[in-house]
Amino acid sequence: MSSRISLTAGMTQNLLSLQNTASLLELTQARLASGKKVNSSVDDPVAYFDAQAHYQLAEDYAAFKDGMSEAVQTIKAATNTIDSLKDILAQMKATINSAKTATSSTDATEAMNQYNSLLEQLESLAGDGDYKGVNLLNADTLNVIFNTKGDDLNVTGFTANVAGLKLSNTQVIADFWHAAQSVANVTALNDVIKGIDGAITTLRAKAKSLSNSLGVVTTRQEFTNNMIATLNTGGDNLTLADMNEEGANMLMLQTRQAMGIQSLSIASQSAQQVLQLFG
Repeated sequence: MSSRISLTAGMTQNLLSLQNTASLLELTQARLASGKKVNSSVDDPVAYFDAQAHYQLAEDYAAFKDGMSEAVQTIKAATNTIDSLKDILAQMKATINSAKTATSSTDATEAMNQYNSLLEQLESLAGDGDYKGVNLLNADTLNVIFNTKGDDLNVTGFTANVAGLKLSNTQVIADFWHAAQSVANVTALNDVIKGIDGAITTLRAKAKSLSNSLGVVTTRQEFTNNMIATLNTGGDNLTLADMNEEGANMLMLQTRQAMGIQSLSIASQSAQQVLQLFG
């Protein structure tokens, strides 16, 4: 004997409508809670997997962006150090010009000591341009990778110490600096100035080259930021729900549910009238 309870046609139709409304309410509540209209591949396989591909590529770009950010700081560390090296070279040049007016060995010795001290500072400073183990002023090479295809940029450093800039230590005799001693000393000091000018020219050329590399990296960094935003927006467009629309749907479904319950009650009244026969 079947235990199934038979309903009237009207009640069956109203019950199906209520069940459908309840299902839509559940779906709408899930969308409002998550903010997405596609929460899994079951909702929309094509949109879901396309969105996941966009998000994954955006994450890949984000990883490369971190590398580019570090590269920018490495190059800036080198260019900032170059600016300081040029300042020291300018002081060295001023010291030699001052030595040209020296009229005593005491003044010459003072100028010589200042120059040699500046040489030591130059040597030390060139070694301080290190950023996370890479020093472009110590002939290190920086490799910057831009994408999953392996497109990259190699930034080649150079040696910016005393030897690399072809600045030898001066003679440690005061007479060399005492220009008043002879015309030959003036000529020798002028040769040192020419060497300093050559070092400054070298640093300017290297700074320009590094600035060009910095421009390339920052351009790719900006492009990467835009690509990440574009990919994330593309994925969101495929999966995010319109919260205004879902809110309106929720209100309408709640109204429909209340009306459905009322309709089911009305449909059951004809069956309830049978009870009156036994009253």
